[in-house]
Amino acid sequence: MGSSLVRIGGVKPRAVVVGAGPNGLTAAARLAASGWRVEVLERAGKVGGAAATQMLDDATLVDLGAACHPFGAASPAFRALQLEDYGVRWLRAPYEMAHPLDGSAAVLAGSLEDTAAGLGIDEKAWARLHKPVVARVDDLLEDVLAPMPRVPGHPLALARFGARGLWPATALGRAALRTEEARALLAGSATHAITSPSRPLTGAFGLLFGALGMTRGWPVAEGGSGAVTAALAKVVEEHGGQVHRGEEVRALPDADAVILNLTPRQVLPLDGTSLPARRARSMRRWRYGPGVHKVDFLLNAPVPWADPRVGKAATVHVGGTAEEIVRAERDVASGIMPERPFVMAAQQYAADPSRGLVLWTYAHVPHGYRERYPGEVAEKITKQIERFAPGFRAVVKERIETPPQELEAWNPNLVGGDIAGGAMDGTQLLMRQPHRLRKGLYLASASTAPGAGVHGMPGWWAAEAALRDFGATPRR
Repeated sequence: MGSSLVRIGGVKPRAVVVGAGPNGLTAAARLAASGWRVEVLERAGKVGGAAATQMLDDATLVDLGAACHPFGAASPAFRALQLEDYGVRWLRAPYEMAHPLDGSAAVLAGSLEDTAAGLGIDEKAWARLHKPVVARVDDLLEDVLAPMPRVPGHPLALARFGARGLWPATALGRAALRTEEARALLAGSATHAITSPSRPLTGAFGLLFGALGMTRGWPVAEGGSGAVTAALAKVVEEHGGQVHRGEEVRALPDADAVILNLTPRQVLPLDGTSLPARRARSMRRWRYGPGVHKVDFLLNAPVPWADPRVGKAATVHVGGTAEEIVRAERDVASGIMPERPFVMAAQQYAADPSRGLVLWTYAHVPHGYRERYPGEVAEKITKQIERFAPGFRAVVKERIETPPQELEAWNPNLVGGDIAGGAMDGTQLLMRQPHRLRKGLYLASASTAPGAGVHGMPGWWAAEAALRDFGATPRR
């Protein structure tokens, strides 16, 4: 991990990282391990950002933000930083993901063969569609998780992946698959783009998320997602860095390099950024996408899914058929709250029973959506789940709601409830904000490549840019 470090005037370069989420801490860890003097400034009273965990009074653990981590387990940055040596333990449920339908369900198993075998007449078609991605998943991740534009390290594998990934996931499903189960399994994974699976390039999300599940899995972090950011903080401190909590930054700190784990909305008001005019214009025009409304259901028994296999999955996509998901996501994009929203659910207890019985959920909602009446979205989420799990209401002890406004108040990066750091469609999907804003100022958030997710790669690339600017040889 080390680099040949050039000292400035005989003194190690100094970096200040603003924001102690996964990306900010990854950047700090990368630089600290390379010999820099590093300080992290976090406005909240604890580290974690959108990867934090809270313990309730009864010792139940609730993930406040991210829940399951297909990219975390496969992250090149986390692997290089050896987070397992700092307490991170990835746990997998019997099934990686499930997608219930009326009268049936589809499940994503931990291997291509087992997943395909459960899809009936689509067994061979599913295997044909995913085998090239599964076989080269590590090579593809090296390119997909890198900044763009960039000369790919594995052009043939990327070209083959892109030929299918450019398709909308729904069109790809109709062309390659025959059953509602297989098509829904693909479309649900594609909706992690937080846009309709009928949009171009969503096929890439569906294929890659599926391939990760069938290779690296969709695990949870033992003890909660906060274990990941706690481990990153330990790496920083072990290499002499300091992590300060309760420190809100309003002006650019004095340092050789400042790395901002912020989105454009938070960067622009900072005093002293001296952004190039073109970059400032780009930031002002940055679009934020749909929001999420989060509801944690505290349970007195596991969710009574009609198909028992769904209860054995860490992640559940609750949205019905691919066509139903398309309708819901189109409503959201039009500013309409759908009657049957797409709901992301996580049963971390299926992989980590020590957490207690919590069903973690969020529904996709219009940006900054304000409910027409209290409990509107939570009731729609409940109805969607009970549709596939009759008797769900009877096992709910309590529900904890966090609408978009409260999410943003907790973490200002979640503008209007947007958990992706900016809309993931059109040019913003491929051309995120750059990691290097100018020499000495860098951006490390989901607004940069490769986008949202607990994998630390935006922070890693921001740190690499700083290492290049100050004379070190970055790690490939």
